Amino acid sequence: MNQSDEQAGLGPRRLAWMAVAETMKRRVPLDDVLDELSPKENLSARDEALARAIAIVTFRRLGTLGRALNERLNRDPKDERLLHLLAIGAAQILFLDIPDHAAVDSAVRLAQEDPKLHHAGGFINAVLRRVARERDMILGAQESWLDTPTWLEERWVKQYGEALAAKIAEAHRSMASVDLSVKENAKDWAERLGGVLLPTGSIRLVERTAIRDLPGFDEGAWWVQDAAAALPARLLQAKPGERIADLCAAPGGKTAQLAAAGAEVLAVDRSAKRLKRLEENLARLDLKAETRAIDAEKLDEAPFDAILLDAPCSATGTIRRHPDVAWTKAEEDIRKLAGLQTRLLDKAAHLLKPGGRLVYCTCSLEAEEGERQATEFLSRHPDFKRQPISADEIGGLAECLTPEGDVRTLPCYLVSSEHERGGLDGFFIARFVKAA
Repeated sequence: MNQSDEQAGLGPRRLAWMAVAETMKRRVPLDDVLDELSPKENLSARDEALARAIAIVTFRRLGTLGRALNERLNRDPKDERLLHLLAIGAAQILFLDIPDHAAVDSAVRLAQEDPKLHHAGGFINAVLRRVARERDMILGAQESWLDTPTWLEERWVKQYGEALAAKIAEAHRSMASVDLSVKENAKDWAERLGGVLLPTGSIRLVERTAIRDLPGFDEGAWWVQDAAAALPARLLQAKPGERIADLCAAPGGKTAQLAAAGAEVLAVDRSAKRLKRLEENLARLDLKAETRAIDAEKLDEAPFDAILLDAPCSATGTIRRHPDVAWTKAEEDIRKLAGLQTRLLDKAAHLLKPGGRLVYCTCSLEAEEGERQATEFLSRHPDFKRQPISADEIGGLAECLTPEGDVRTLPCYLVSSEHERGGLDGFFIARFVKAA
């Protein structure tokens, strides 16, 4: 990045613009796109963080941004990249603590350096200045569903009812909490970190801060893991010396929990790159697990005492954290992933010892990837029984229990009035026992 770029703040805006455009074009995760593009831009850590913040809020409020821009455009731009540039400019004006002139000027400059958009500087300036002038009008005219694609709205209303579904949509407009899992002494660490000890045993950070600068990071006392994501491994009730498979294990938070409990863990993931990151996390935490880069469907091992299957899914339960999911996934993805989940469940059943335990989970809000999978698994495998989960096992959060005794967490649960960071990732968790 050259000096004039740095002075104008173009670097992070350029990265955010490219990341949003590529994510929408390729329908791949924003995190993957940022990991791919960031090294080429040679930005400081601070500027990378700004780029990420701009891109994330653009996706989180994409419906609001789309309406605001459409109502203020006097023509229909044919270039998708122009619309994405307007969107990141409007996102800064409406939702980030960035001066209006900086958001407008940087968008104009980025257009001027692009051969296909250099003529659009005046148009961009006019539209974004109008957004800034009419900020209060834009922010005052928001419905709960504005930032949710219609296909997801229809699914959630059908599954959860209108009132609860609207709360889910509203929760997705807020920043996700940052939760930590600790090896031991959760109460002490909550005090040291200035966090809140949740009833589930996780620590929720209240203040925004750099994770690596917090006490306990370097010595590996804790790791970042959403409070809902920490439940499946706890519900497996790992015992010292047990041989446990963590299927589809990366990024490794659940592997760390199982290893910290003293189990002999085999962490399986088809991505060698993701497994390397898992191994790095375990090394920082001074925990040990065997890792294997292999498709879990092809795993051939002696039976395990217990298995944790966090299956690949649509990830609609993580939209607070990864708002691009709402705009890059489609119903067809859910159908395809449900088929994979079924095959993985059948494989896990085969790999489990008689009397062994199986915990199945997905970070999805969709019944096909949760409740329906559990019901159909039991119908295919009469040698398995559901082991109902009690409220005591999940910190007394009775609202998260289904009538069958499974767990269904929602983004609108565990919201605090004391600070802005609340909620849970949307998870489905079921526990089964194989006949002895």
